[in-house]
Amino acid sequence: MANKKQTAIIIGAGPAGLTAAYELLKHTDIVPLVIEESGAIGGISQTVEHNGNRMDIGGHRFFSKSEEVNALWRELMPLQGAPAWDDAIIGAQKDLAQGGPDPEREDKVMLLRRRVSRIYYLQKFFDYPISLKWDTLRNMGFVRTVKAGFGYVWSCLFKKEEDSLKNFYINRFGAPLYEMFFEDYTEKVWGRNPAYISADWGAQRVKGLSLSKALWAFLSKPFRKEGDAVETSLIEQYVYPKKGPGQLWETLADRIEEMGGRILMNCRVDEVAVDGNTVTGVTVTAGGRKAKLSADHYFSSMPIKDLVAGMGDTPPLEVRNIADNLPYRDFITVGLLVDRLAIKNETNLKTVGGIVPDCWIYIQERGVKLGRLQIFNNWSPYMVKDPEHTVWIGLEYFCNEGDEMWEMEDEEFIRLATAELTSIGIIKDGAVLDSVRVKMKKAYPAYFGAYKKFDTVKNWLSDIDNLWCIGRNGQHRYNNMDHSMLTAMEAVRAVANGETDKTAVWNVNTEQDYHEQKTKEA
Repeated sequence: MANKKQTAIIIGAGPAGLTAAYELLKHTDIVPLVIEESGAIGGISQTVEHNGNRMDIGGHRFFSKSEEVNALWRELMPLQGAPAWDDAIIGAQKDLAQGGPDPEREDKVMLLRRRVSRIYYLQKFFDYPISLKWDTLRNMGFVRTVKAGFGYVWSCLFKKEEDSLKNFYINRFGAPLYEMFFEDYTEKVWGRNPAYISADWGAQRVKGLSLSKALWAFLSKPFRKEGDAVETSLIEQYVYPKKGPGQLWETLADRIEEMGGRILMNCRVDEVAVDGNTVTGVTVTAGGRKAKLSADHYFSSMPIKDLVAGMGDTPPLEVRNIADNLPYRDFITVGLLVDRLAIKNETNLKTVGGIVPDCWIYIQERGVKLGRLQIFNNWSPYMVKDPEHTVWIGLEYFCNEGDEMWEMEDEEFIRLATAELTSIGIIKDGAVLDSVRVKMKKAYPAYFGAYKKFDTVKNWLSDIDNLWCIGRNGQHRYNNMDHSMLTAMEAVRAVANGETDKTAVWNVNTEQDYHEQKTKEA
């Protein structure tokens, strides 16, 4: 009689959970069952459709230094072989894939997109990250520029202990630039001053970005010979699914089911039974009914706070207390369809209709709660029902579940968002044609409060042999999409090899360079 195949239960149908299921099907005989609480594939990487316009919740550039990740993306959706609609109009020249699909005719295609992200401050645009161009100095004004210069020199001479995110930024940019371009925005994102946030976040997300590199590039430019290498802070292009990130994850979900895996939607994991160092099963609720499920292996991308709570009294009291108090930030996106933007494209980059070329705009204006603005036309024209005559934008707000912003009625919140955007000169009165509001819980694991004791929780969970914590929420780490995928790949590799050591899984995105840095030729 043939041996019964082993099984795996995977909690969460986001990038980590779906990658784990796919890798198990490709490289092992283990049959995965993916359990997803919501009705959407992709987690926070899902795409939301509203009246023919599609929203990327949070914005997801597909870029990775991992060839393993890039190969999986290419396998699911090949790179375009013909110009996209907007590129054809403006005459953009891109390195298209020979024999690749035509995005005007096929849907399963990755677009090659231009990366532009800027800061909006004093109702003017500044490069992100801050660069030392004449435009930057002119927009800052003489007094601010002098203060910034002296502040930066001071930070070079007198380094602060990097025991907070505030000191992490000051050491790299100086106090005046920190106060202008980092403090208020960071407080919007996390709901507290950077002085009370661990420097771990900076080390993970903005490692390698500093004014010293910008200063050297500025001063050395007249003396550089053609061909000299110069460090540039961020990538200049990325790939992106034609109809948003959710399209790729929906494609992967279909592939998983074709290969024999199963995905249960609208199914919530309530309890996780643990006996010694082994998970023995989970209790789920779907359609008002409870059921107990068991497997040989368990992969969890659910928030660690919920995972530990689901284990009841099994974890030690200290582990339960720390996990219960782990902080998160929740997320609200307001989609606005407008006839035009009030801000003008003053760059040398061509765009359809002359709109600004930005994918993201970081809103540093102190008088509004708005944190970031997406322009979906620039992510993909196929996200917009009528990209020739309308602009589809996403206004991003950071909040806590249950607070005033979270509890506000949709119509009231949309009026607030529209008024804020008008007040800072980005749109004019009467520009809005359609609107929608989307809320996302636990979008950002936070690095303060109980997080300082997080290793106690991590170490206890790591001792459970058949449990693998993967993904952003599964590791309480502000991972990017590719890093979430890599945690799943490392976990599956270990399982395939019969290993129980979790070190490689937890080490993803701890010692690597900032994921969007690159070196180019001058």
